[in-house]
Order: sequence, then C-alpha cells, then structure tokens
Amino acid sequence: MGSAQSPQPAWMRGVLPLCLLSVLDSEDRSYGYALLGRLSDAGLENMKAATLYPALTRLEEEGAVEVEWGAGDGGPGRKYYRITERGRARLHGDEAAWRAFAATVESVLADRAPRERKEQGEPGEQA
Repeated sequence: MGSAQSPQPAWMRGVLPLCLLSVLDSEDRSYGYALLGRLSDAGLENMKAATLYPALTRLEEEGAVEVEWGAGDGGPGRKYYRITERGRARLHGDEAAWRAFAATVESVLADRAPRERKEQGEPGEQA
C-alpha cells in the first residue's frame, strides 16, 4: 500500500500527463531526464523512464507537445519537448477537473474522520 511519499502506480500513470504538461508549461522546453528530475524534486521520485516516455509519446501524438532534436551537453543529441497551445488547453481543463476530483475525494475522507474519532472514544464522547 502506498504512502504520501509513494503514490500508487496507477495514480501516477493517471496524473502523469497533467504533471508533465504543468512542468512543460513552466519551461521553454525540456528533455526526458530533466523531466524525471523535476518530477522527482516535486515528490514523484519513483517515476521510471519506462513510464515517462510512453506518456510523452501519447502527448505528442495528440498534439499536446511538440518534439525537436537539439544538441546534447557534449554528447549525442537530445529529444526536447515543448508544450503546444493544444497542450495548454488540455492542461487547463485537466487541472480544473483534477482540483474538483481531489476536493471530492478530500470531502469523502473528511466525512469519515468524525466517525473514527467517535469510535475511538475521544474524551467527552460516548463510544
């Protein structure tokens, strides 16, 4: 079972496009390894390249990101990703949907808290 530091893999795959588009929206362009670093810095440290690159390919196929090849830092060329206007539109729609969904889940979890406190017999309450 996952913790706050280790989200469930299915959750990660589900929110990965949103996270990638958000990172790319804050930068001119980025490449895969740098994106992994940004996600890790944000707390998604268990993200694997085998999960990242297929997500980037799907975003490219739908026109949310564009790809360009550029010179690497003293090595082979790199594949750089840049968000498109279609990607920004998806980002804004997905962000609104995520916030509404997260608020709903938080509400469901919060509704459980008073019952748990009562069942644990908080001082001044009858169990």
